[in-house]
Amino acid sequence: MFVYLSNFDEFSDIVQRNQIANVLQTQISDKLGMNVSPSEVNSWHNSLVFMRNALDLAGTPGDSGIAVEFQIPLTSKRVDVLVSGIGPAGTKNVVLVELKQWSSAEKSDKEDLVKTVLGGSLVETTHPSYQAWSYATFIADYNEAVQTKHIQLQPCSYLHNAVDPHVFKDSQYSTALQKAPLFLRDEVDELGEFISSFVHKGDHGEALYEIEKGRIRPSKALIEYLDSLLKGNDEFILLDEQKVAAETILVLDKVAQFGKRQVLIVEAGPGTGKSVLAINLLGRLTANHRVAQYVTRNTAPRQVFEFKLTGSYRQSRIRNLFKSAGSYINARPRSIDVLLVDEAHRLSPKSGPNGNLGENQVKEVINASNLAVFFLDEAQQVLLKDIGSRREIEHWAEHYEADVTHIELESQFRCNGSDSYIAWLDHILQVRSSANLNFRDINYDFRVFDSPVELYDDIEAIDKTQHSARVVAGYCWEWVSRRDPNLYDIHIDEHDFRKRWNLSDDGNFWIIKSESISEIGCIHTCQGLELDYVGVIVGDDFVVRDGAIVTNPDARAKGDQTIRGYKTQLAREPEKTLEALDHIIKNTYRTLMTRGMKGCYVYCVDRETNEYFKRQLARMMN
Repeated sequence: MFVYLSNFDEFSDIVQRNQIANVLQTQISDKLGMNVSPSEVNSWHNSLVFMRNALDLAGTPGDSGIAVEFQIPLTSKRVDVLVSGIGPAGTKNVVLVELKQWSSAEKSDKEDLVKTVLGGSLVETTHPSYQAWSYATFIADYNEAVQTKHIQLQPCSYLHNAVDPHVFKDSQYSTALQKAPLFLRDEVDELGEFISSFVHKGDHGEALYEIEKGRIRPSKALIEYLDSLLKGNDEFILLDEQKVAAETILVLDKVAQFGKRQVLIVEAGPGTGKSVLAINLLGRLTANHRVAQYVTRNTAPRQVFEFKLTGSYRQSRIRNLFKSAGSYINARPRSIDVLLVDEAHRLSPKSGPNGNLGENQVKEVINASNLAVFFLDEAQQVLLKDIGSRREIEHWAEHYEADVTHIELESQFRCNGSDSYIAWLDHILQVRSSANLNFRDINYDFRVFDSPVELYDDIEAIDKTQHSARVVAGYCWEWVSRRDPNLYDIHIDEHDFRKRWNLSDDGNFWIIKSESISEIGCIHTCQGLELDYVGVIVGDDFVVRDGAIVTNPDARAKGDQTIRGYKTQLAREPEKTLEALDHIIKNTYRTLMTRGMKGCYVYCVDRETNEYFKRQLARMMN
């Protein structure tokens, strides 16, 4: 949807009369039902004057199409300016311009990201050229008119307040700059030449009208690209019950195309191949020309699976297939064919960095889709605000009059295929009791260490040969290295053990970057992912006294978001809140101890707790 669509002559006149911001403000209110912040109004006043001057210097024909604020379908993103016309060779061209008021930035050590001041503080955000390229790629991949009418999209970025190329044109951004050139304040002539090379004659906005009317469908190029990534990738081959579930989902997709909304709840424990199934289906549905997206609340699984498909840490065109759970706040009803929600138990009532956006992520997912598939394991809820549950999903399915189907996956792919290990772990963590447990025949390496140094050394040795072992811990130590990278976060002085959390350098790629073995992971960067071996440091939030597990939320780090606001809830509903806290802390360690496919090594800070795990292991081995 275009907020403003006209030709260059009219656009130029409105800008010269200082009316463009008023026109845009009215149009956004009428078309999108949104209020506009004063800062955005000011950005229009400033940036569009520079844009108009650049187009004028380019000799842009008066009948060239001009669009401002194009909302990209299936997203909340908007392209600043689009210019349409005919190229020298007679091609239909649309130039996309990402406008920025930035005057400076700092380099980031992350691919395609820069640091700049936004909202009064220094934040990491995408490089303007990457942003322009990603928008153009998404439109090309999903707009049928672009594909069938052979419209060529030419992205670029224009930083009209910036003069120093040192950061913006650094060699580390060369790939993004090749795909979408960046122009600074003193390079307005170069920007004009770029535009005029594609907009030689006017087209009366025909290409823009065709884009606005174009159906949303994955392109042949995207289908072939995704197919090439999945083909031959053994990690995403389906087995047994996964295959049955996949075929069921494909049938429900066909039903949803022509009838009622469909909701599928796939209940599956650790290692049942939920993520493998979701990624495989993402490829198959896209190949069937369906608009499908893989959804998680946590960023880590999305980025790791993108890496496993592409083999690169660089952001790729398939990133548009991987979405956060908060992406559907303003989505139109049934605008997306299929949403595949992995780790659905982690959905929450609100979205956004401050948890103040939207209404309910379960509701928003069902509203946005024809078919919503929820991969669910309620035993992995690890935040007080996690609301993903069978009951919650069924409630909103009924609200939207959707048919509900249930599937349960039981085959274990983690923990060496052992249901017995999961049952034994639930028993010793006192999550649920099990009888007649026998650990002797389980081909799974579970050990308890008397020292975190020994545990870490063994995990590090395994990683050197297998490259799939990490140490994780309960979030019982403050993240002090966030502000001072020279400090250590995790201190166990008795053993002279000092390590840093993984959250600074490698972030969500910690679990797969080889050099990150020196850091300690937490629940936020390993849930939904797997290793061959995991080492788990159990903090003082989980202790054993006289054979009974006692959970202590006060031992969690103050910066831990998983139980944020619990003291207020305790004052209001003490019994219910204590039960929820106990549930979350036990689930956290259950989740950490099921990340390893071949083995789990444990060290408990509390000695009595460490002895408890030793006794439980010895009892099972006899």
